[in-house]
Order: sequence, then C-alpha cells, then structure tokens
Amino acid sequence: MYGGVETLLTTLALHRDLAPDMDAHFALCFEQRLSAELTASGVPVHLLGNVRISRLLTVVRTRRALTKLLRCIPFDLAICHSAWSQALFGPTVRAAEIPLVFWLHGEANGRHWLERWAGKTPPDLALCNSKFTAQTLPNIYPHVRTEVVYCPVTPPERGESSADRAATRAELQTPENAVVIIQVSRMESWKGHALHLEALSLLKDLPGWVCWQVGGAQKPGELEYFAELKKTAIRLGIGDRVHFLGQRSDVPKLLAAANIHCQPNSGPEPFGIAFIEALHARLPVVTTAIGGACEIVDESCGLLVPPGDAEALAASLRRLIEDENLRRSLGASGPLRAQELCDPATQIERLGRLLASVARRPIVNSNVQQEVTG
Repeated sequence: MYGGVETLLTTLALHRDLAPDMDAHFALCFEQRLSAELTASGVPVHLLGNVRISRLLTVVRTRRALTKLLRCIPFDLAICHSAWSQALFGPTVRAAEIPLVFWLHGEANGRHWLERWAGKTPPDLALCNSKFTAQTLPNIYPHVRTEVVYCPVTPPERGESSADRAATRAELQTPENAVVIIQVSRMESWKGHALHLEALSLLKDLPGWVCWQVGGAQKPGELEYFAELKKTAIRLGIGDRVHFLGQRSDVPKLLAAANIHCQPNSGPEPFGIAFIEALHARLPVVTTAIGGACEIVDESCGLLVPPGDAEALAASLRRLIEDENLRRSLGASGPLRAQELCDPATQIERLGRLLASVARRPIVNSNVQQEVTG
C-alpha cells in the first residue's frame, strides 16, 4: 500500500533540512516501496519485522524489536501513524516512558475494533491532517489535546514546457487541442470513479474532451473494481474517450499536460494531497463538497458539487470545458492556494513547535521516532 501517509513521510524525510533541530528516525514493519524511498533519502530506517495481528508471535517479536530500539537510542518522543500502529506499538512506547504522539490520517468513528484497541492507550498529543479528521478524533480520544497540521506538499521543481506537454499527449494518443480531464487516485470506489464516468456520459454531445484515469489496483479486490470501471465506460458509450492509464510514476508530467482535475468522492476525503498537487499544476479542481476537500477547494481555484449528483457534476465539467478563460483563471490561483495550505517550510516548522511542546527534552538536535507501518 502506498498512499497519503507514505507520501507525507517521504516528504518529511526529503525536507528534513527545514527542521535541523529534529533528527527523525523511521521504524517500519514491512520492507516495501516506502522503506526503499526513505532509505534512498538518507534518513535512518529501522525494520521491526513483518507483523500480522492474527499471528500473536509476530506481534510479540515486533514489540520486542521496538523495545530494543527505544533502549538503544535516546528518543525524545514517538509518533504512531494510524490506529493500527497505535494499537500495536503505543503500549510499547508508554512502557519505555517516552512521550507518545498519535497522527490521525482518516475519519475515525470509534467503532472499529482497531480504533477501540488504540483508544486504550491515549497519547500526549494528537495530530490531525485536516479540521475534518480533527472533528472525528473524540470518537477515539475525547480528552486528548488535538492540533491540525496540513500535509506539506512539494511544488513541482519546474514547469513543463509546451513541447513536454505535446509529447505527453502524443504518447497517450490524445489530440493536442483536446480538453483533458484527469483523475489521479487509488482504485477504491469511494474515490468517485463511477460517478465521474456517469457524469462524462452526459457530455457525449460535447466534442473535444478526453479523460485520463490514473491509478492501478494495489489490493486483489481492486483488480475487479478496475476491470468493472473499464466495462462501465464502454457501456456508457465513452470507452473511446476515457483512457485508463494504470499505475504511473510520472504523475506531475501528466498533471502538467491536463486541463481539469476531477475527483468526485462519494465518501469524505480525510485531506486530499491529490487536490494540492493539482492546484500546483494550475488545474481547476472539481470535487464533491464533503470532507477535507472543503478546506482546500474554494471559489478561487475550483468548483464544489453535491455528492452523488451526476448532473451537477456534468454541468460543472461542461462549464469548464466550454470556458477556457474560466479554466485559466481558476488554474492561475491554484499554486498560491496550495502554498497557503501546504507550504513545506510553514507546516514542518509548525510540526516542530508542536512536537517540542510534548518532547522529553527540548528539540535541539534530538531524536524523534516516527513509528509507522509500510
């Protein structure tokens, strides 16, 4: 699995120069893409070993590995990302008498067994990736101090030239003068792919648009979902105008070659790094008015539509497809909006201040243990 949490951790590692007083270490249970990227960035990565909650011995083994690590290095605090790692390793951190921080990255309802398990170990501080997720934290921890830290998002290193844009479109067999609508997301139903396709089917009469669906299956169940989406596009009569590109490593290049970003979630987005990346690429964003998206998209940079309303979504897309000036105006405001919310220097400095408030010692050349799963 690789999503928003992994993107955040990689960004923190790559921008560690913005917080020279923090020495961040990362403890992982699985040796996958995240561990490779963190290692390549030059930060210390500690592998605790694969763990499955259903296998008690693996839980015991990884907890012992973490205990040994906490004894070897004088960490000043530990951060657990998600209820999964908080439930598994929060008690180990507490036993080591190290300040504990919990970082919530998704909506919490307090009913899932992992959240109930995690709730037995209250942290000293809870960080949330949006005001939306912060509103749900009391379902797990009703009496814990809570702070919102928006995910730092790195702007593109350089803008794509018109030649780069033309080359990308040629590679994807897309006319240079087409209006390209792009969605970049994991293959999960709540990301709104089906609603997106339904709305596009209402625009069959409108010439000149093409849709790029970017993202591939990461779980076995997502393979079936991915295949069903392709069948749906054909059934709706837009199979020739919707290109399913699968998993890509060149998303910034694809965003730079598109005209509109659309991700009409059927469930609330905890925050929405994909929206910030689209704003950096000067794309107007169209999404549903639920969850963290409402904290990102406003009238300056995009359009919000009611959830589940294909006709409203189609109307917003039609408006942008037909009005180039509106696309350019909303797109031009994107980078500033993205910087206001997710400037790495601002958010990492805020993170440092919050961690210093609970650290065992003042955070000056001290160790911060980032405990994650991946």
